[in-house]
Amino acid sequence: MTEAVSRPTLEAVAARAGVSRATVSRVVNGGDGVREPLAERVRQAVAELGYVPNQAARSLVTKRHDAVAVVIAEPETRVFADPFFALQLRGISKELTAHDNQLVLLLTEGRDDHARVARYLSGGHVDGALVFSLHLDDPLPGLIHDAGVPTVFGGRPGWGDDGGATGPARSAAKDPGVVYVDCDNRGGARAAVRHLVDLGRRRIAHLTGVLDQTSAVDRLDGYRDVMDEVPGGNDPRLVVESDFTPAGGERAMRELLDRCPDVDAVFAANDLTALGALRVLRASGRRVPEDVAVIGFDDMLPVAEEADPPLTTVRQDIEEMGRLMARLLLHGLSDGRDRTDARDRLDARDRKDGRDGADGRDRTGATADGPPPAGGVILPTTLIRRASA
Repeated sequence: MTEAVSRPTLEAVAARAGVSRATVSRVVNGGDGVREPLAERVRQAVAELGYVPNQAARSLVTKRHDAVAVVIAEPETRVFADPFFALQLRGISKELTAHDNQLVLLLTEGRDDHARVARYLSGGHVDGALVFSLHLDDPLPGLIHDAGVPTVFGGRPGWGDDGGATGPARSAAKDPGVVYVDCDNRGGARAAVRHLVDLGRRRIAHLTGVLDQTSAVDRLDGYRDVMDEVPGGNDPRLVVESDFTPAGGERAMRELLDRCPDVDAVFAANDLTALGALRVLRASGRRVPEDVAVIGFDDMLPVAEEADPPLTTVRQDIEEMGRLMARLLLHGLSDGRDRTDARDRLDARDRKDGRDGADGRDRTGATADGPPPAGGVILPTTLIRRASA
């Protein structure tokens, strides 16, 4: 029978370093008040003995669990089929791993899942939450607000936009501490549609995303900003609702061709929608880009590059969005400040001076028209030109 190997104890580290147990505890748990020579002796003793702190005991001292919940308001069938989520999770995971934090993934598909997530977050299992892919009628913001968990949202918050939020959702909508990370959806859409206009296209259609999400609404608004300046461009038949999926893009493209067979360009709300549109155009005998130019949004590689033809698209740095979400949350947790101050803790290399977005925005959300939205970090977008437009 194999004998159990005893783990080095806090007392053993203290004896090796020649300091008190309390001193070792402060060093191991990141406390202050220990002179650097003593702290270095403790760290050396920890390394020599292979001491690993007991996480449960450490949590009692630090009130931290070194775990962050990542809440995606989508069913697993959507999350694991869409590379957008993989890219965002990769950015989040890299940042959490670099700070020795664990990622706890929570998905929601219905009201029962919302209650389960709320119970978990309010149960003290994690230090904070990263939440994205919210829908406008989603109860999660209110539930998270009530749980009192520090949170960073992926995407511009839209709850309460119409003033109709009630109860916890209204409280969440009015919370001045809301922090979020998004890309310049509206400016990116404008750049895409302007490019199509510059190519001489006039019957430019838009296949939308899910219109209960702010990213889809902002991209539709950007499309309309440009098309309102094009003679005949505000034809409502040119806008067809889709759902950010290839199958949705196929359905929307078929409906569009039935409505407007003279369409000569398509701006799709994301690359997957554009893929579906390309399939239908090819099946209908229309050449891309000669007959119909197509532009997507996201620049998800290899999706965009392996499309037929390779897809002109609006690039947003999805992985960077995830990384910044995690970084904002961790900075807010580490210094104990209010969440509204967290975005000011970004290192200089993570922020850019001046305006660099397609919309004239910089990464903090500032525009020529006024200050940034409360707690918002807006990443720039870039039009990537390939063969489809």
